[in-house]
Amino acid sequence: MKRFSIIVLTGLIFWGCQSATTTHQETDIVSENYEYPFRNHELSIEERVDDLVGRLTLEEKILQLFNDAPAIDRLGIPSYNWWNEALHGVARAGKATVFPQAIGMASTFNEELMLDISTAISDEGRAKHHHFEDNGVRSIYSGLTFWSPNINIFRDPRWGRGQETYGEDPYLTGRMAVNFIKGLQGDDPKYFKSIATAKHYAVHSGPEYSRHSDNFYVNDRDLYQTYLPAFKMAVEDANVYSIMCAYNRFRDRPCCGSDLLLDDILRKEFGFEGYVVTDCGAITDFYKKGHHEVVETPSQAMGWALASGTDLNCEMDIEFIQDNLQEAVANGVINEANINRAVKRLFTARFKLGMFDPKEKVAYAQIPMSVVGSPEHQILATKAAEESFVLLKNNDILPLAKSTKIALIGPNADNEDILLGNYNGLPIAPITPKKGLESVFGKENVMYAAGSPLVPTLYGNVKPVPSEFLYHDANGKIEKGLKAEYYKDVKMIGNLVKERLEFSDIERDDKAFMTRVDPSIDFLWETTPISGKLEESFAVRWTGKVKAPKTATYRFSGNLTIKMNGEIINGASIDMVKDQYYDIEADYVIHPFWWGNTITPHVKMNWVELSKDYTTEAIEVAKQSDVIVFCGGISPRLEGEEMKIDIDGFAHGDRTHLQLPQLQKDLLQKLYTLGKPIVYVNFSGSALALNWNKKNADAILQGFYPGEKTGIGLANIISGKTSPSGRLPITFYQSVDDLPDFTDYAMKGRTYRYFEGTPLYPFGYGLSYHEVDMQLLSMKEEMNVGQSLDIELSIENKSNKAIKEVVQVYLKDVKADVTVPLQSLASFKKVSLEPNEKKDVKLTIDAERFELINKELKKEIQLGTFEVHIKVSDNNQAEFITKKVEVKKSML
Repeated sequence: MKRFSIIVLTGLIFWGCQSATTTHQETDIVSENYEYPFRNHELSIEERVDDLVGRLTLEEKILQLFNDAPAIDRLGIPSYNWWNEALHGVARAGKATVFPQAIGMASTFNEELMLDISTAISDEGRAKHHHFEDNGVRSIYSGLTFWSPNINIFRDPRWGRGQETYGEDPYLTGRMAVNFIKGLQGDDPKYFKSIATAKHYAVHSGPEYSRHSDNFYVNDRDLYQTYLPAFKMAVEDANVYSIMCAYNRFRDRPCCGSDLLLDDILRKEFGFEGYVVTDCGAITDFYKKGHHEVVETPSQAMGWALASGTDLNCEMDIEFIQDNLQEAVANGVINEANINRAVKRLFTARFKLGMFDPKEKVAYAQIPMSVVGSPEHQILATKAAEESFVLLKNNDILPLAKSTKIALIGPNADNEDILLGNYNGLPIAPITPKKGLESVFGKENVMYAAGSPLVPTLYGNVKPVPSEFLYHDANGKIEKGLKAEYYKDVKMIGNLVKERLEFSDIERDDKAFMTRVDPSIDFLWETTPISGKLEESFAVRWTGKVKAPKTATYRFSGNLTIKMNGEIINGASIDMVKDQYYDIEADYVIHPFWWGNTITPHVKMNWVELSKDYTTEAIEVAKQSDVIVFCGGISPRLEGEEMKIDIDGFAHGDRTHLQLPQLQKDLLQKLYTLGKPIVYVNFSGSALALNWNKKNADAILQGFYPGEKTGIGLANIISGKTSPSGRLPITFYQSVDDLPDFTDYAMKGRTYRYFEGTPLYPFGYGLSYHEVDMQLLSMKEEMNVGQSLDIELSIENKSNKAIKEVVQVYLKDVKADVTVPLQSLASFKKVSLEPNEKKDVKLTIDAERFELINKELKKEIQLGTFEVHIKVSDNNQAEFITKKVEVKKSML
């Protein structure tokens, strides 16, 4: 537990409140054009921040330490909500281009592509921010401070949030993060385009169910060789300006109150100059029963975090923060200097974003809304989807001729969820595998059957209830559509944290503001249906009847409350008889101050038939085909962040085993007996034990939730228009039995760097359709400590098609006298080659890659032999190169 020295601060609060009227009485010389010096964009940012903060009362400063910082009207300072998301596209703020999930971007092994993607994301983010601002929207998900990227190490495939990371390797994670951060923050010498937030600092990668109480210990060797390198690179190589501290404890201290992590390492060792924000509710974990319980009161917790270097507190209640920070000051837990330091860091960020300068002075403020979902960004999303797919097996079945009769089967074949991952926006023009294959091979050549649910409780073929089955009573006459009653200015009762708001959670007028007939419930309102604003509170109640298209059992679902005969039926099994009408009521509520608000309201009432014989349908379709393309795996509805799920294989967002869900395995085995070739396409954000598939399928492709252009990217690869160039950013294990305990953070036996068993597919693995020739042109056989190692190669495309090839370089310390990785990725480059082109390529292994943590737990480059292994696509193993280099000189 942290111990604080007690400082007597008699009358400090009163003094702080008076300071705004006294500090600048003599020195506040205002220029002719600016009311206050902090408005003068000719002054340095430091001068402007000092002037502004010096004018604030203690109470005003405390309120600025809340993620939803209020306006300071007397100084013309607008409110600002610091919470925004952009993991793989601008998220939760309406329509935006959705690129591959982070783990999918990592599988491209393409730094230039990552920079292009993040530049596109920040362009869209800037445009949206100013569009929202111009229309009076300053709520959550409208700002320029993005809580991305997630650069934790995906050390265990069971972790549900591993999909948000760049994989299991520290160097790959660091390099992808550096490019993502540079793209988000821009390259203007004065202004940030937006601010990236590297998270979750540090030693954080599951389990989800215990993340608010976990206390992890790792030795310095694992800390510096695995868990910290990506954060170091983000700070030193990309100037990341925000860090999010994690929920868990590290060596007994909450990460958001760790002097070691936040001060000694982050600021003093790495040189971080920005601000630190908590994960949401992390400070509450300091004292909450059943969580960390390292202090007794909220004021002690907030004081501890602030004193340790946490600047911004993400909480749901601003009055809660205000009262407890004032109490912390009054009790001497912190002093006003701690508060000033944090407030200055936060306002420095806002000034660096150009928020207090005329828009015409900030080039980024001129980015138009037309960039959002632009044709260029849609092309980029297609390219990213193509490059993210990893070919794991191919018995010469791929690519398929355009005339091939395809049986497209599987729960993910027409499932939009697997395009998006989590922390996503609403896609501009989503293309599922079904749509993509139909567009490339022709609808006449693609026969579709869902085949099975993903798991017994989750179907991938859920769709909105079509308008032809929805009716209402119009004065005794049954007519098409549902009666819709729209209510404006609804008031939320309390500060509710729940998955969806219901009518019982709001106060509303007795009479609807507007009544109309809606043909169906499938809306995305870019402006509200009430007044045409971008954001306002409203509620809708739809009433009417639903007619069953056939006698069957159905399940209704959606982000609204659905009732039949007065009973809530969300997720329930409902028996319905063909052509009979059933009374239905559906309620939807949206409020800007609800924690689940996403600015652009969207709602769907979905259904799926449960009683269909999916297996028989799939077999009949397969019998008519030349080849079966099976789209299976899991989905972000099964793996993710602290989810309410507990079924076989999945718990709380994490995985409990690595097997493909049994329903899919059973279906695949039945299809296999037909003797048709099977192309298995696995969609997941994590590794599955695809042992049966590896043995029996003719080809396997892995898709890591490849974004809104998943379908066209997949179709281009299957048809041969594009040769696959993705590589695995994680290890695929044969069984969960190969893994240590999930809660053990020691790296022994984990990831390709320390796992001594035989993986199903190793990190970096990936096949292509083409042959290449690789020759080593030059590499030193001896080098001095502290030098980098240059490698020059020639790569020749032996095919008559343009290709992309990933060159990977691994380093192994052969003679180390301490535990070191079995091998480590030390350099990589994606190379584009025209048909039959030969190109010289240079890669560099930085001196830092030769470092280890010695017996004294200090960084050192030891003398001795290192093995350098150079590889390309795994179908070209004859071209792999292994050489040795001697490190000869001792460090100066």
